[in-house]
Amino acid sequence: MKKTFLLVIMLFAFYSVKAQNETDPNPYQKNNEIRLNVIAPLSGAVEVNFERHLNKNSSLGIAAFFVYDDKKEKDMNYFISPYYRYYFGKKYASGFFVEGFGAFTSIDGKKIYSADNLTFTENKDVYDVALGAGLGYKLVTKKGFVFEANVGYGKLLFNADKTDHDVIAKYGLSVGYRF
Repeated sequence: MKKTFLLVIMLFAFYSVKAQNETDPNPYQKNNEIRLNVIAPLSGAVEVNFERHLNKNSSLGIAAFFVYDDKKEKDMNYFISPYYRYYFGKKYASGFFVEGFGAFTSIDGKKIYSADNLTFTENKDVYDVALGAGLGYKLVTKKGFVFEANVGYGKLLFNADKTDHDVIAKYGLSVGYRF
């Protein structure tokens, strides 16, 4: 009886140690990430991304793109874009990915040119929703720094006839931090 009781206590002790190891999170598997697109200022804009990792292979995020220089970016005013990503890499939420996104956009209205083709008047800003897809690659260091390259293409759904184009393009080289 004493040997059986001792054996049960030892097995319970080993089981509890194993259970504690399973619940300890890996310090490199942090769930939040913030990034800044470093090539957006070339087009007179700023783009910031926040991403929440759901598991090793998927995440949800939101991107905000705001134009501050109308001379460089002539059509887009801003967009807010939620997205879902699926990762194919071996490490936690990194490597090659595909994404599906939606976007709420503000775009300049259709430009109407005069007969001399030198001057134009612009209609009111157009608000629209777009759906699209993209792909990219993400590299994460052990210290939590993130480097990402991505491209995406979407189609305006409702008011494309009121603007000079009917697509939205997302592209970037981003740096950030995972926390």
